[in-house]
Amino acid sequence: MITNTLTDQDLISKVIAGDQRAFALLVDRYKAMVFTVAFRIVHNREDAEELAQSAFVKAYRSLADYRQQAKFSTWLYTIVHNLSLSFLRKHTLVTTDMERPSVQHEMESSNHTNAYSYVDGKGRQQILQQAMLLLGGDDAWMISLYYQGEQSLEEIGRIMGIETNNAKVKLHRARLRLKKILENNFAGEITTLINH
Repeated sequence: MITNTLTDQDLISKVIAGDQRAFALLVDRYKAMVFTVAFRIVHNREDAEELAQSAFVKAYRSLADYRQQAKFSTWLYTIVHNLSLSFLRKHTLVTTDMERPSVQHEMESSNHTNAYSYVDGKGRQQILQQAMLLLGGDDAWMISLYYQGEQSLEEIGRIMGIETNNAKVKLHRARLRLKKILENNFAGEITTLINH
């Protein structure tokens, strides 16, 4: 009997032995974060869903090659990261620099993306999600991997193909940018939440 209490390594052993139900548990365990990683890179829900699915297919096919030198989640996030970057290169999408004043003005004037107008009273998590959308790019990705994906700086470095110290610096800068976005765009909402 397969239960969700088995470790990743136990499930991987079962998959390699031919038990496909064990892989379904791995998918259930990591599908939300794999989607999040893809979405933070491509910024499109449908593309992120396809990339997440492709990452699981690739992981399944390559599972026998997984050497367990890193956590399974780190290996899996590396796969989705690389697939997402390849997708961007193929489709020549350009990640928008959310700090450009012209982009911020465009967001403020757009009814459907006006983060400032519809987060009031929706709670900390929703405010954070809106701030993450404004943060965009690698910064949101780094914060997601560290806090949601529970990856260490060393593991993030492996996923991104950078040194651990570079990952530390990037995460620090991402936190500072997120803090600035929260202060500049959501100060009123945060004050309201604190006072309730």
